[in-house]
Amino acid sequence: MYQEIAWQVSLFGVGLIAAVFLLVGLRAGNPAEFGPVKKRLYAIRPYWFLALVTVGTWLSVATLADLPYDATHNAAERPADITVGVTGHQWYWEMERTELPAGKLVAFEVRAADVNHGFAVYNAANEVVAQTQAMPGYTNVVRHTFREPGTYTVMCLEYCGLAHHNMTQTITVTEG
Repeated sequence: MYQEIAWQVSLFGVGLIAAVFLLVGLRAGNPAEFGPVKKRLYAIRPYWFLALVTVGTWLSVATLADLPYDATHNAAERPADITVGVTGHQWYWEMERTELPAGKLVAFEVRAADVNHGFAVYNAANEVVAQTQAMPGYTNVVRHTFREPGTYTVMCLEYCGLAHHNMTQTITVTEG
């Protein structure tokens, strides 16, 4: 919803700028006194600035509020209910388990056996719900609580070679 509003506001802004350029282009041949035009347009400037700041602030707050940072940081304060070891290989994921209960805090311990990989968990709507890097010689931990039962897909976000596009794994989340 917010992305649609942001798109419409952006489109309106671009249209307004295009209209101003068109107006300036059409009136370029008509010499006029600069003083009256300057006075009239300079009077509009503070209101236009205030409108842009208001809309920009509202869009920023509305869209950033949905980011999962707070949930991730709060989850780090308590121990995970389930820990799943994940290793990225060229071109597949090796996971200790792929069936998980809903409502439990899962800690994915992600590493790579060969090259860098991007570990991303997608929900049924193809939205990223959790992601981290998989790097050789290092373990990254990403925590996530699956709220809804269903099928989730793990994909690689880092180009890792020829069969990168096939590097997927399915996670089945059942009723907790």
